[in-house]
Amino acid sequence: MNFETWLAFTTACIVLTLIPGPSVLLVIGQSLTRGKAAAMMCILGDVIGSIVLMGLSFAGVGAILAASALLFQVVKWVGVLYLAWLGYRQIAEARQTPAEDENITTPGQAHSAWRSFWAGTITAILNPKAIIFYMAFLAQFINPQADLTAQLAILTLTSSMVVVVLLTCYALVAARARQVFQSPVARKRMGYTGGTFMIGGSVLMATTR
Repeated sequence: MNFETWLAFTTACIVLTLIPGPSVLLVIGQSLTRGKAAAMMCILGDVIGSIVLMGLSFAGVGAILAASALLFQVVKWVGVLYLAWLGYRQIAEARQTPAEDENITTPGQAHSAWRSFWAGTITAILNPKAIIFYMAFLAQFINPQADLTAQLAILTLTSSMVVVVLLTCYALVAARARQVFQSPVARKRMGYTGGTFMIGGSVLMATTR
């Protein structure tokens, strides 16, 4: 792969990642409600989910989804409902936020971080449009005459690094906003806001053709 092709791919990845989608809204929601650690676990899950999607795209699953409208809709709506459920759960937890200030670290926080990881992974995988998109998008930067494995490795690593950097920027901005408002009432409102972002991501996934 020559440098010009790699640079074009990197630029395209940056532009596409900057556009707020379900994953971006999920990361912002996690950062607002659970903090930077949970957001980073969510980003890690999203990267792993994206790598799985790229592999599925090259395996031909994208072509199957494109050919089967029913299968596409099933996968799509499972993803929509899952993300909406995450948002609902977050809002429900915000309603139960205690009135007094609590800064105690509990074992449940580690469990919460892993929940964020799986939320990022599952949300990424349950996006059939992303599978089809990767199949069409990556093909434009592949040279069929060159080593396909090496090219796929380069594109996967590049895409993953772009996602990590840009989603981390989104997470840090949201975490900074979270730190500004530390009162119990503000944390409750942050919970509502984070849940709303997740539900917004599900709506975006549902309405995008």
